Amino acid sequence: MPQGYLIDMDGVIYSGNDPIPGAKEFVHKLLDNSIPFLFLTNNSQRSPRDIVNKLAGMDIYVSEEHCFTSAMATGWFLSRMKPHGTAYVLGEGGLLTSLHENGYSLVTQNPDFVVVGEGRNFTLEMVNQAVDMILDGAKLVATNLDPSPKKRGWTNLGIKAVVAMIEEATGHKAFSVGKPSPVMMRVARKKLSLVTAETTMIGDTMDTDILGGLQVGYRTILTLTGVSKRETLNQYAFAPDMVVESLLEVPLD
Repeated sequence: MPQGYLIDMDGVIYSGNDPIPGAKEFVHKLLDNSIPFLFLTNNSQRSPRDIVNKLAGMDIYVSEEHCFTSAMATGWFLSRMKPHGTAYVLGEGGLLTSLHENGYSLVTQNPDFVVVGEGRNFTLEMVNQAVDMILDGAKLVATNLDPSPKKRGWTNLGIKAVVAMIEEATGHKAFSVGKPSPVMMRVARKKLSLVTAETTMIGDTMDTDILGGLQVGYRTILTLTGVSKRETLNQYAFAPDMVVESLLEVPLD
């Protein structure tokens, strides 16, 4: 049976701007053996071209077709909920591009959806405007609900913090499209033309990568090069199918 891989990036392929040992070799093996794969990231700021360029700087050469972001999943989702709709966006970069590519108009009045993604450019005034729009009937959608890293000096709030503020102010819960949502997980698999039994999710985070893969029936592999540590795995009610120190230990089958 053919196999394909959905692969998280930060903590699996690289840490910050540094490649993780074994990542380049693993990706090149996938390419050399024509094994289908997608890089799956919840980062909605980057476009596929941004991802390709970042990886090229680490001597990992892939095409834009190998990249799938929460921004792309959000554009896909909205275009199916309301084709050619309108959105007020708290976000930038890849999210704006994806919405345009999926036929959405970006507006500042009476939107169908308020969409929240990563960004440093929106203000409290824009958040207040989003609150009024939701109270007037706009639906609240988040590209993901990744938390803030809780580190000193971090300049980009996790989306979860921004969304929580808007949810509290409106009394409306956001629908999140990114990992671990089945929306993103299933659309990514279909892009590879695989069935569930042929799909493996590789990631470093139990709450997004592993949980997301588990919920839709994929095989899951946790790598310990990022967030999750072996000594904390027994805190979870669910478990990955395999735990590896790095991509060097992942068998290709």
